[in-house]
Amino acid sequence: MANELSKKALSIFEQIRQVDEHGNEYWGARQLAKALEYTDFRNFLSVIEKAKEACKNSGQEIGHHLVEFNEEITHGKGATQLYPSVKLSRYACYLIVQNADPSKEIVATGQTYFAIQTRLQEIRQMDEYNRLTTEEEKRLFLRNEMKTHNTQLAEAAKDAGVIEPVDYAA
Repeated sequence: MANELSKKALSIFEQIRQVDEHGNEYWGARQLAKALEYTDFRNFLSVIEKAKEACKNSGQEIGHHLVEFNEEITHGKGATQLYPSVKLSRYACYLIVQNADPSKEIVATGQTYFAIQTRLQEIRQMDEYNRLTTEEEKRLFLRNEMKTHNTQLAEAAKDAGVIEPVDYAA
């Protein structure tokens, strides 16, 4: 029964996932807020701000993961109105569930969901590597991966207080 409940809860994140005209997946902030049991979107905005800060501090471009847009919402009698919202990448959703209210069971479920999906993406990248045929393609793939991880490592060291170049070696 608990496993069935968990599958149902995990699927809510897939149900609200959308794909834009370019084939990019995203989640609407208002829908994610409802899924995470935030009754008032204004309370969810602080979680979005924390995700933006975490995104920036990890060296990611905020605009690649959180994009503001106006969402059309239909009211009870069919009237529609535009409200500000945010398109969220998978990474942004991951940051949001890490910063959301931990007392909510659905938040813990969301953390598990996005952690698993992130790992699946990593596995797909390795499959991409294994499909490369020439040594040069593989070398370039690994070089780009190392570049990304070295940049993240340098940022983490800087955030931890490493200032002098000699400190990076230590």
